[in-house]
Amino acid sequence: MANIELIKKRISDAIKTSGLTQTKLAEMLAVSPSCVAHYVKGDIMPSIPTFVDLCLLLDVDPADLLGLKD
Repeated sequence: MANIELIKKRISDAIKTSGLTQTKLAEMLAVSPSCVAHYVKGDIMPSIPTFVDLCLLLDVDPADLLGLKD
């Protein structure tokens, strides 16, 4: 089952693996850098359209990011 702690860790890991900075990722997602920082901290979750774009930009399977596959 998905949980916020797992999702925020996987978002953080995927960003690190991608080589993108949070600032560059924010620019590509058309959100503020602080918004991406909040995703990483687990304070907020991206909207569904932003989540889809995040997965595409980071080249990760949404199910993996949500912890639905293990």
